[in-house]
Amino acid sequence: MFNKEIILKGVPVSPGIGIAKAYVISNDILQVERRSIKEADLSEEIKNLENALLKTKKEIVKIQDSMAREMGSKYANIFDVQLMLLEDRVLLEEIIERLRKELCGIEYVFFDVLKKYKKALAKLDDPYLKERVQDISDFGKRVLKNLIGKDVSTVREFKEKTILIAHDLSPSDTAVLNREFVLGLVTESGGPTTHTAIMAKSFEIPAIVGAENATFKIEMGDLVIIDGSSGELIVNPSHATLKLYQEKKNEVEAKLARIMEFKDNESKTKDGVVIKIMANIELPFEVKSVQDHGADGIGLYRTEYLYLNRTDLPTEDEQYQAYKMVALQMAPDTVIIRTLDLGGDKFISPLDISYELNPFLGWRAIRFCLARPIIFKTQLRAMLRASVHGDLQIMFPMISGIEEVDEARKIIAEVMQDLDREEIPYNKDLKIGAMLETPSAAMVCDHLKNRVDFFSIGTNDLIQYSIAVDRINEKISYLYDPAHPGVLRLIDRIIKDSREHRVPVGMCGEMAGVNYFFLLLLGLGLRKFSVSPLIIPELKLIVSVVEITRAEKIAAEVMQMDSAKAIKDLLKIELKTLLGKDYGELVGI
Repeated sequence: MFNKEIILKGVPVSPGIGIAKAYVISNDILQVERRSIKEADLSEEIKNLENALLKTKKEIVKIQDSMAREMGSKYANIFDVQLMLLEDRVLLEEIIERLRKELCGIEYVFFDVLKKYKKALAKLDDPYLKERVQDISDFGKRVLKNLIGKDVSTVREFKEKTILIAHDLSPSDTAVLNREFVLGLVTESGGPTTHTAIMAKSFEIPAIVGAENATFKIEMGDLVIIDGSSGELIVNPSHATLKLYQEKKNEVEAKLARIMEFKDNESKTKDGVVIKIMANIELPFEVKSVQDHGADGIGLYRTEYLYLNRTDLPTEDEQYQAYKMVALQMAPDTVIIRTLDLGGDKFISPLDISYELNPFLGWRAIRFCLARPIIFKTQLRAMLRASVHGDLQIMFPMISGIEEVDEARKIIAEVMQDLDREEIPYNKDLKIGAMLETPSAAMVCDHLKNRVDFFSIGTNDLIQYSIAVDRINEKISYLYDPAHPGVLRLIDRIIKDSREHRVPVGMCGEMAGVNYFFLLLLGLGLRKFSVSPLIIPELKLIVSVVEITRAEKIAAEVMQMDSAKAIKDLLKIELKTLLGKDYGELVGI
């Protein structure tokens, strides 16, 4: 007998559909019973705490080592905060002092002191410090488990298929999830840049964050459907809904299996034009997915994730090791690495990037790097050092004019001189590019042509700046439309100007990964794309059935149209015609 079906909505952060029973982790505060002790027991209580701390340290180090091997040092470093807490003398002295004064069990004192720290952090405005509450909770549960000899972990070892519902998940809980049985993650808190979101996406587990009151509205054992693409969570689905999503899930899986057959195809159109389809990544260990999906290289390696969720800045050597790993694994294919793009919706406390009224128009990306040259130089040194290990190319984000390129190149030249003096090798012919994601940069391609070796169109920002729409503002996000004729004219102009001035141009924005826009972009003259690795086989399929001459005719017709909706309708019809019924259904057209 089904309970009433309800639909919850959250922020989609990892695509896919999962169907299973819910395992709900309540947000209830763990209660630890207070027990009285005698003064003569103090030494034994302190000894128990020391043993628990030692045991906890061994556990954390073991998890950290495992994560470093599997996912790289960036994730392993997530646990540095907990290791620091283990040796925090102020914290330990406070616990011991209260133990002596109150003469109650060490587990109660320990738990109560941690609660005080968590409350204090939760009241702060700094989002980074607020997130440390999660670290303290995680640390506290581990120590408590070793103090009382009872597992108080929020996540157990699952033996059956499960959708995990929680207020939030600690880094260590997320890291040890059994990916065979956990078919989806839902959290009430968090955003796209939290540990949970990033790790779920990397694990390819469907995930939704920001699903308000999910732990209250869902009961343990409820059947739930998670759609990590739409952000919908359906609880106690009706027979009809369950059937619909089961079919949808089966279709998605069957479609993926068939589309994957095209991953190793040569990217060449029916009339022989070679198309380069590269991949976007955020973390070094995603290289495996890039290779598994047949990418022709990495067209956008975002580096800001090295800086997020930590108390300090990554060192030059830490960055060098990450960049080197990617360059080596992808060689001889190209890796285009983007310099730091913090600001906007990505913040980090150590950099003192304050909140701004209009953050996407504010102190971010190349503007921040030029204002903080020491941080910028550290990253550039790491990139240049890694350039000897493969075809590494550097790209500057959010360029708005020639002055920024000139200043950035001047700093690169200074870094190169430093490396020369220190006799540290680097690729002296390394190519340098600019992301075109502001209308001003798009309009001065001719001025930029002699200052960079290549352009890459970043459509996510280019569209929001062109239409003057904040893409994460729910009230106006409906205006965000890649098919807006004004946006298409701007992209058309970039491609034409780049070709006229013989500057290679590609696209690394989300628009390139939408199959019917991909057809249009081929017709407008683009030959190089960078998209999510998962989409690459589908684009290779489209390349295999299209002739450039046909795509050009479609593009010419589109550029005469004045309605975004009509443009999308036409492109879908044309793509469906090219693919035929069978392939058309395969790519969802």
